[in-house]
Amino acid sequence: MNRWTEEAIDKWYNDQAWIFGANFIPSTAVNQLEMWREETFDPQTIDRELGYAKKIGMNTMRVYLHDLPWEKDAKRFRERINTYLDIADNHRIGTIFVLFDDCWNRSFSLGPQPAPKPYTHNSGWIQSPGEQVVKDPSQWPRLETYVKELLAYYKDDTRIVLWDLYNEPGYEMEPPELTLPLLEAVFAWARSVEGLSRPLTTPVWNYSAKFVRMNEFALNNSDVITFHCYGPPQELADRIKNLSACGRPLICSEYMARGQGSTFAYCLPVLKKYNIGAVNWGLVSGKTQTIYPWGWNEEKGEPVLPFHDIFHPDGSFLLPIEETVFSQATTEAEGRRY
Repeated sequence: MNRWTEEAIDKWYNDQAWIFGANFIPSTAVNQLEMWREETFDPQTIDRELGYAKKIGMNTMRVYLHDLPWEKDAKRFRERINTYLDIADNHRIGTIFVLFDDCWNRSFSLGPQPAPKPYTHNSGWIQSPGEQVVKDPSQWPRLETYVKELLAYYKDDTRIVLWDLYNEPGYEMEPPELTLPLLEAVFAWARSVEGLSRPLTTPVWNYSAKFVRMNEFALNNSDVITFHCYGPPQELADRIKNLSACGRPLICSEYMARGQGSTFAYCLPVLKKYNIGAVNWGLVSGKTQTIYPWGWNEEKGEPVLPFHDIFHPDGSFLLPIEETVFSQATTEAEGRRY
C-alpha cells in the first residue's frame, strides 16, 4: 500500500530545505480551470510571478489541479502540467499538487470561466469533482483513472514535493462526512500506485465536533501531517503542539489572513522555530481577489489591509514592510534540496 514508515518520512522531511511558499494561482486566472484550460493557460505570467516568489526566498508552491481537463484530454493536460513544472523548477521551486477540493462553487464547466464578482473574495473558485459527483459513486471510475494515471506518470518526478490528495474535505458538504467515502477511495487509489516516491496528505482544517471522523482519517492516513490555521500566533502554536503528538512532520499548508492576527510577522517566526513548513494563501493579487476578506462586499469599499497575497501584479509588495520579514525568515532557508 506504499505507506511510509516513521523513519522514512522523517528522513524525507529532513532532506528538504525548510518548506516556505504559497498557494499559487496566476493573477490572470479566476479559478483552477482558467489556470489549466488550454485556451487560458498563461506560462508567461506563471514565470514572472514565480520569479517574485523566488525573490523572497520561497521554494515551494501549492497548486490546485482539476479533474475535468484530465477527463477531456489527459495528454494535453500533462503537457501543460509539465510546462508549469519546468518553469517552477527553473526557479528552484518545488510543487505540492492538490487533486480535489470541496471549496466554493458547486457549478462549473470547462468553457470560458466567469469574470470575478467585484469586491468578492475568490468568487470564481470551484469544487473538484463537485458535490454531485461526490454523492454519486457511479461517476467515481473516471476519478480513479485520473488519480492512478496522474500519480503513475509523475511517481518519481523530483519536481514534485508532495501529493495533497483532497483540500478541505467536507467544506461545502452537509453533513461534512458526505465526502468521507470518496476521500477513503482516493487514498486507496493513490496507495495502489507502485513506486510512488512522494508522500501523500490531506489537511486537517476544521476542528469542530462535526469533523472528528474526517480529522481522524486525515491524521491516520497522511504520511505528512498538513493543517490550516488562519488564527493568531498563539492559536497556531496550539495547533502545532496538538498535532505534533502524531509523531510525523508538519506542514501548515494554509495560513496568513491579515486582520485576523495571522500575519507573516507574527506567524513565520513560530513556524520556522518549530521547523513547520509554511505555505500561505496567495502570492499575487489578481482575479481571485483574495485581497478582500471573506464575506466582503462593495459597500465596504477597500479594506485597510489586504487579506491575502504578497505582491501586486507588477511585483511590488502589497505591504513593503513585509520584505524585511521575509528576509529574516529565509536567512537560513535559501534554495531547495530535491
